[in-house]
Amino acid sequence: MNTLTAMAVFFGLLLGSGLWLVLVRMPFMRATPFTERIEPQLRSHNLESTLLRTAGHNITPFGPLERILRPLVEDGLHSLAKFNFGTTALTKRLAQAGSGKTALDFRAEQLLWAAIGFVLAVVLAFFNATAGRFNLVLALVSVVGATLGGFLFRDYMLGVQITRRERRMLAEFPSLAELMALAVGAGESAIGALDRVCRTANGELAKEFGLVLAATRAGKPLAEALQEFSARTELGALVRFVDGMVVAVERGTPLADVLRAQASDVRDTAKRELMESAGRKEIGMMVPLVFGVLPLTVVFAVYPGVAALNLGF
Repeated sequence: MNTLTAMAVFFGLLLGSGLWLVLVRMPFMRATPFTERIEPQLRSHNLESTLLRTAGHNITPFGPLERILRPLVEDGLHSLAKFNFGTTALTKRLAQAGSGKTALDFRAEQLLWAAIGFVLAVVLAFFNATAGRFNLVLALVSVVGATLGGFLFRDYMLGVQITRRERRMLAEFPSLAELMALAVGAGESAIGALDRVCRTANGELAKEFGLVLAATRAGKPLAEALQEFSARTELGALVRFVDGMVVAVERGTPLADVLRAQASDVRDTAKRELMESAGRKEIGMMVPLVFGVLPLTVVFAVYPGVAALNLGF
């Protein structure tokens, strides 16, 4: 395939994609949803002012281009939702990451990342074709692999975000637990201690405590709000903290002692993990020492004697 043929194929695909997109946007090509069919009859009953409506958020970062691609993206998202890729588990993972996005928004981002991988693979295949190194099988494998890789890489980044947030929460937990223990020891209630922590502290754990405090102010019992917080995280230290706090609130045991014990437990766990990490790194340092430094030391020690023997001969 020469350069002229490759350019003709590329621009032909571009023209075909544009014509197909225009055809899909035609009204007769799209099924009218039930909500759009009954909207003219219900419009007079909607007394909400248009000034109070919240602006719709964009799914993609392309701005005006999204108005053209939105129907296609929404149809694809609804088609994917029929296969049920674990929306409940995804919602829990988004809560663990501290993200305000819904599962549908995250799936849209995954599709966007997959589309970026697809475009990059197609551009690379086009440049290989213009250079005379086009291979159909390799091009198809690279396009499919890049598309699937972009889709899965977004999920991997979500896992990384969850891990980093959990580390920050564990690092903040001992100090916040001690602060709550001081507040409770000074005579404040559990809700008052949470309020003081939320007002004086910043961080991921303080935000979670703010959600617990907001739930209690909305009328939910403190034990139930704490159990919801425990369900949003999988950290053993925080789960034990919630269980101990719930038991202390329900049975009237001294809450300050429970908080201090939880903080001490987390600090001991952090010290143990630090020592284990140091032990693993100490073993890892043996590899460059044995295979790098030690052979070089032997060479420096043996080479002068070998050189002297050669000179003697």
